[in-house]
Amino acid sequence: MSTTAIAVFTRDLRVHDNPVLAAAARADHVLPVFVHDDVLAGTGFATEPRSRFLHECLADLDARLRKCGAALVQRKGDLVNEVARLAHEVEASSVHLAADASGFAARRQQRLSAELAAERCELTVHEAVHTVLPAGAVTPQGSDHFAVFSPYHRRWADTARRTIASAPKRLRLPPGVSAEKTASAPKGNSAMPGGETEGRRRAHQWLNDDVDRYHTSHDDLAHEGATSRLSPYLHFGCISALELADEAAARHTEGADAFVRQLAWRDFHFQVLAARPRTAREDYRPHGDAWRDDPEALQAWQEGRTGIPIVDAGMRQLAAEGWMHNRARLITGSFLAKTLYVDWRAGAAHFLRHLLDGDLVNNQMNWQWVAGTGTDTRPYRVLNPLRQAERYDPHGEYVRRWLPELANLETPREVHQPWRLGEDELRELGYPAPIVDLDAARERFQQSRGKG
Repeated sequence: MSTTAIAVFTRDLRVHDNPVLAAAARADHVLPVFVHDDVLAGTGFATEPRSRFLHECLADLDARLRKCGAALVQRKGDLVNEVARLAHEVEASSVHLAADASGFAARRQQRLSAELAAERCELTVHEAVHTVLPAGAVTPQGSDHFAVFSPYHRRWADTARRTIASAPKRLRLPPGVSAEKTASAPKGNSAMPGGETEGRRRAHQWLNDDVDRYHTSHDDLAHEGATSRLSPYLHFGCISALELADEAAARHTEGADAFVRQLAWRDFHFQVLAARPRTAREDYRPHGDAWRDDPEALQAWQEGRTGIPIVDAGMRQLAAEGWMHNRARLITGSFLAKTLYVDWRAGAAHFLRHLLDGDLVNNQMNWQWVAGTGTDTRPYRVLNPLRQAERYDPHGEYVRRWLPELANLETPREVHQPWRLGEDELRELGYPAPIVDLDAARERFQQSRGKG
């Protein structure tokens, strides 16, 4: 008797090193499925750039599956209902799904397991599809997760990993099943096309051309090749974090080791949120913050009109590209949460709406870190944006690129502190005066948090 398995794709949109697809491929027939979930579509995640990127990912995945003899079946609605319906229609004996860290994913998994049990269909949940290690693979004595990165990283580096899963060579759809070919997305002006094909090309280029310099260049805001820009492809699962970590580690260079450390940070955040799902919206380490309600300041920050050039440059890069350099994320995040003392959740929501790599796990945990409510061991630290600019954009190139109104200023000091030119000059440039005094804001934050 032939067997049929369903491979449910979520944010693992690839055929290489995909344990979900590899396991399903052991059946006689495989039904690859992606469900456009109505719940996620209504959360603000479905912005135009992210929707375009997702469409490109799905078109590429469909093309790769067709080369293997199958195709991607797409449905719209509730994932649990749609998968259960398909399992009934094709008489599937098993369904395969990637584990995820959010509370939403955990609840969805429980519901799906219950629905499939009624169909006498087994649900298999695969770990370490989105990450290098499973969430619970590394734990300290007496706790279900590590709360500090350094000891986690030491254990993480020494822990055995699963074997890379080969891409299937041949797949067969169940009898009577057909799927419309996923149309290519309209060509736009995006610098980051979605899909496994593009993701693997970029990963190969990064590992061969730039990763060995990563340890010295990763904080250089103006250098386009300073970071990998692979985060959107990791978020949508176009490339495997495990495969990327293994290939980088095999280079045995300081730059590659520093890059692998960043992949460990992803796993670290994943295990924290998996253990404490409520930290997606609640402080991991509360300080009793009385966050300021200042809609005008929040809007100025969102629009890149705070009058602090290094902050505004980062926010305008986000708006233009759907991506932001990690150092700029730290600077803009610290400015909102600690200098303006506006709730980190407002910043996290804005980032999730606009980032192509808007990953709930890393976005929320990074925001908590920079706000001092997460795993950072220095919760009172405030990043001074002027010192950050001097150190990581010493020639003002990054600011000039994203703030054209300041592009013709002659010196880095003028670029980073244009208010020193005077009010008349600022008006002529069309750039706002700072919305906050940095020294006064720092004192306000530390007093409000109880250190003043």
